[in-house]
Amino acid sequence: MDGNRRWARQNLLSLLLGHEKGAKQIEPLIEHAVSKGVQYLTFWAFSQENWNRSQEEVKTLMEVFRKMLQSLLFQRLKKKGIQIQCIGDLTTFPPDIQKGVQALITDTKHNDQIVVTFALNYGGRAEILRAINALITEHHEGIIDEKIFSSYLYSKNQPDPDLIIRTGGEQRLSGYLPWQSVYSELYFTKTYWPDFDKKAFNAALEDFSNRQRRFGK
Repeated sequence: MDGNRRWARQNLLSLLLGHEKGAKQIEPLIEHAVSKGVQYLTFWAFSQENWNRSQEEVKTLMEVFRKMLQSLLFQRLKKKGIQIQCIGDLTTFPPDIQKGVQALITDTKHNDQIVVTFALNYGGRAEILRAINALITEHHEGIIDEKIFSSYLYSKNQPDPDLIIRTGGEQRLSGYLPWQSVYSELYFTKTYWPDFDKKAFNAALEDFSNRQRRFGK
């Protein structure tokens, strides 16, 4: 979800308002994804590299997360049958945010309308290293195949992504799901995340539907 800061600057607004406007895009897009039959939807909300931003902006992002957790957003999603999951290392977040996210995961674990995952403090290389270290720690014997390795990833209970959308004009994955994305279709748009609405989502889905996926065959 790239482009909150640039959207804010373009509209002569504070970074806080840019991030808050971006947060407001989540609920309508989840609902639209459900209407389109999407079963899994992941939002990369905070990368490991985001900690390197200014202390002021990191503090702002933490406040945005708190407002989201304290709002009625997730209660509405829970009532609509949305299951919330998370990938990434939550331990680096303030305790109240950790607790709030874990509560959401627990409270919605039986919902089956759609699985919505938030990538928080996520980095693709870190995920792979985490899996390798877990394998070493458990002294796994024998040949490690893709199935075994994948079972040690954050996304072990989810299918690999069919489509990866990046907003904001950049044309790179920046460490997003490097193991899982080998056969994902990539869609890059110049639209900043706060402006990425249902129409923009439909354009991405239509583009995806017109592609031929061969998976190396």
